[in-house]
Amino acid sequence: MNRIDLIRFALKNFTRRKTRSILTILGVIIGTASIVVMLSLGIGMNESFKQQLSRMGSLNVINVDTYYFPENGNGQVKETVLDDKAVAKINAIDGVEAVMPLMDASLKLVSGKYSTYANIQGVDPDVLEAFDFKVSEGRLLNSEDTTSLLFGGQTPYNFYNPRDTGGRYGRVMIFGGRGGDGEMPEPDVDVLNDKMVMTFDMSYGERRSVLGGEQQTPKRQPKLYKVKGIGILEDSQDEKSYTIYMNMEYLKKLIKENEKAQNQSTDEVRYSSRSQNSEGYRQAKVKVKDIKDVQRIQKQINELGYGANSLGDILEGMKKTSATMQAVLGGIGAISLFVAAIGITNTMVMSIYERTREIGVMKVLGCLLSDIKNMFLFEAGVIGFIGGIAGLALSYTASFVLNRFSGIFSNMGMYGGETISVIPMWLALASLGFATLVGLISGFMPARRAMKLSALEAIRTE
Repeated sequence: MNRIDLIRFALKNFTRRKTRSILTILGVIIGTASIVVMLSLGIGMNESFKQQLSRMGSLNVINVDTYYFPENGNGQVKETVLDDKAVAKINAIDGVEAVMPLMDASLKLVSGKYSTYANIQGVDPDVLEAFDFKVSEGRLLNSEDTTSLLFGGQTPYNFYNPRDTGGRYGRVMIFGGRGGDGEMPEPDVDVLNDKMVMTFDMSYGERRSVLGGEQQTPKRQPKLYKVKGIGILEDSQDEKSYTIYMNMEYLKKLIKENEKAQNQSTDEVRYSSRSQNSEGYRQAKVKVKDIKDVQRIQKQINELGYGANSLGDILEGMKKTSATMQAVLGGIGAISLFVAAIGITNTMVMSIYERTREIGVMKVLGCLLSDIKNMFLFEAGVIGFIGGIAGLALSYTASFVLNRFSGIFSNMGMYGGETISVIPMWLALASLGFATLVGLISGFMPARRAMKLSALEAIRTE
């Protein structure tokens, strides 16, 4: 018996008891769909976690600071200087794409009658693109910029009139930062075109008073720096949106000038400067080429004596929770497929009883025992394969419905209105192969039973 005859006989016998075959396939369909949908919910949960964390920042970025808690340090914190030499060591780690040291300074920006207390962050302009800095207007900083400022997406709205008790802050509180038409109101200051000055004197442009209620004018006027806005970042709803950036080298120069002025000035002028330690940087950000290397590089940075953390730490905890839920959900679906496997076995055993005489005739005519076994295995495999395809189609339908109406689950507080069911290609192919394999395994014992039947006893069977 050649392979074509084997397939023809198997398909003919498969259609002999259509109702029983359809019911058996239906069990495989339900079992396959149960496993796929249950696992897709777990995968969708993982994707939802990643989307939520990506809004907080990049999963490929490691935050490095000077404080580190050694594993065997009995809870004692270790502080290490984070200077240019340390940055070079971190940058030399295999898998690191770029390192961006940071320094902070609190300054005041004034444009006409409007002002704002600004968190100015010094950065290296050469690595901005590597850290996904994108502008909605203007351009990014370059190494030649000095007095130029790169505004975060939300920072232009922070300007207000100190003499106006309501002003923009009142409107933002009422409308939640948006106008009645759902759009952000226009900022009071056009940061890309209006003239601005910057100072470390936080009381500049405001009335200074003492306990007696009299205004006080400082003997020494604070130094003002003329600055200009060259770009506004896209609103990414993370720390970039609420920070103003400038060239680090120029900010270093301003901080030194301010520290020198503070040492020479009296207490009549109130200054404020929050910057990194004079011996090094406050923190640094490390961009990793491959997200798979984040944990390894993070550990190597710890070994250098620096604190390192990333959103991947949170993601790992979420993945463990998701893996537990996937195991539970997959186990529930596996029970359905196990019941379907019992149904396949039952169908094949009944088929042997009904075709005992036929099996005996095949043996008498010289049919190989392996051909008889393969015929029954093929029938069982077909049941699993067809059930797998139909179950996969049902899974995609169920996944579409779940995602289509995910807004309902969001209103119930169960999900964030995002994709809650994801069926990747590997899961689809694995489920189809698994369903076919279940069919073959379920048909193995009945096939061996058919192969061992005595030819004479089979022929005598009515």
